Amino acid sequence: MSNAYQIIKQPSGVQLNLKGDWLIDTGMQDFSQLQVELEQVSFNSIQISGEAIANWDSSLLSFLLQINAFAQRQKSSISYQKMPQGVVELIDLAASVPERSGASRSESQVSFVNKIGNSVITDLQEFKGFLSFLGDSIKSLGRFFVGKAQYRAQDLREILTDTGPSALPIVTLISILVGVILAFVGAVQLQQFGAEIYVADLVAIAMVREMGCMMTGIIMAGRTGAAFAARIGTMQVNEEIDALKTLGFSPMDFLVLPRMLGLVIMMPLLCLYADILGILGGAMISIFGMGLSFTEYWNQTINAISMADINIGLLKSFIFGLVIAITGCMNGIQSGRSASAVGDATTAAVVAGIVFIIVIDGLFAIVTSVLGI
Repeated sequence: MSNAYQIIKQPSGVQLNLKGDWLIDTGMQDFSQLQVELEQVSFNSIQISGEAIANWDSSLLSFLLQINAFAQRQKSSISYQKMPQGVVELIDLAASVPERSGASRSESQVSFVNKIGNSVITDLQEFKGFLSFLGDSIKSLGRFFVGKAQYRAQDLREILTDTGPSALPIVTLISILVGVILAFVGAVQLQQFGAEIYVADLVAIAMVREMGCMMTGIIMAGRTGAAFAARIGTMQVNEEIDALKTLGFSPMDFLVLPRMLGLVIMMPLLCLYADILGILGGAMISIFGMGLSFTEYWNQTINAISMADINIGLLKSFIFGLVIAITGCMNGIQSGRSASAVGDATTAAVVAGIVFIIVIDGLFAIVTSVLGI
């Protein structure tokens, strides 16, 4: 692009006359050339005239913004005369947006200790919000037991179907594979001592006390907890929750309560189902891989586990269901009103659900070990 400007030295400063077409298709004007020419003269102000400009697009705006930045560095004033309609407004709008680099510099100036403090404060506030939501959930359960909760029985039936029968395929696959893996790993070690029969004990105890409830909980956290957060978060975006409040319905009763009841009822049943399939998966390895009969495997399994083992697994699954429902619904209700916020809420629900499951399972392991159960 040939020179499309003219510099005129004036007593008060510099006048810059722009002329011709300023279009990207015809080439961008090199600002460095103008900068060299301006640095050779002394001035306190720059007056830009666009009277001779014919056609223009964003290339003109880019050039003017570079002049504006140069004038700021030189601590000189800048003014516009007879510019095409809309150019000055666009320049002012672009100048009003803060620079990203400035934001990053301000963030980098925050000390490491302050970052840790801010993170701790944020985590404490989130934990406080979780406790508050947990309290509201317990109140909603209390209203349910006294018959004062506002919810639709149809919603509860649909959630029971979604959290129960609809989850059977994935629970079936994972449970059988977990039983197969436990049996295979145990067989490799126990065959060295001629104690293959104790593979039944290993699989039965591990599935009933730990793996059955924990794997089911993790599956439901990723499957159902995420669905709860996404659906309620979408309702938050569409202002449906605000509409419920306006109509006098409690979101805790109408949205959270059916989901809590659905998972709390179905999780122990899914846990029992997972225990049985895991034991059968271990039986396949023992029968077809180690030559044990089904009768031997079954009798050894019955002798290995007790009602206390089964009750521990069921109790944990009950708590896992409650935690998954609360984390999913809480992140959904607290979601922002945008698509990205719903995605963040869904991710947070899955992560929080899995973390709580692992932590609670670890606490159960410590307590049962201390009590000798």
